[in-house]
Amino acid sequence: MLYQYEKTGEAASTDAAILAPKSRVVVLLTGLMLALLCSMSVKAFELYKTFQTPEVFLGEVFNSKVPAPKLLVLNAESQRKIAAVFNRSFPQQRIRYWENGDKTVWVFDDIGKEGYVPTTSGFVVNNGVVESSKVLIYRESRGEQVAEPSFLNQINGSKAAGNNLDKPVDNITGATLSVDMMKRMARTAITLDSLVEK
Repeated sequence: MLYQYEKTGEAASTDAAILAPKSRVVVLLTGLMLALLCSMSVKAFELYKTFQTPEVFLGEVFNSKVPAPKLLVLNAESQRKIAAVFNRSFPQQRIRYWENGDKTVWVFDDIGKEGYVPTTSGFVVNNGVVESSKVLIYRESRGEQVAEPSFLNQINGSKAAGNNLDKPVDNITGATLSVDMMKRMARTAITLDSLVEK
């Protein structure tokens, strides 16, 4: 801000006249910096993180030879089995999956915390064992560490043990609900695999 000092009956100080052009430069530079920040891609501020699209995940799992999707219709009995591990009824009555031999692939959403936006993950289940798990799109503000291979490797190789997994999965500080979500999703994928007629 330009402060002008005036003495009684005199014009503004010559210092103020010298400062005026410098103040304009500061205002101009500040305006340019704001414009630059505003023009930056919205992705820089996006909370969602896409690690891999479902299409790329499927291509990777099936070596670019993705079979046609199949449809599993969830009747009341199926929903009861899923609710036991998913902690609620599955949100859809029908779910797409991909199958090749004994291997089934599931891509679906779940939420870590009530009121949050769903996270999309993919699971490969082979004869009741989680062969591979991957977070595809993470949409929560915290806990994205569940997408790291070091975490997912704890889930890979898991089987059903009651309503849980048979392998211990370490918690992540500040991401307890996301860890629980991934364990719940993996266990749900095993249940979905068990509902497929082979």
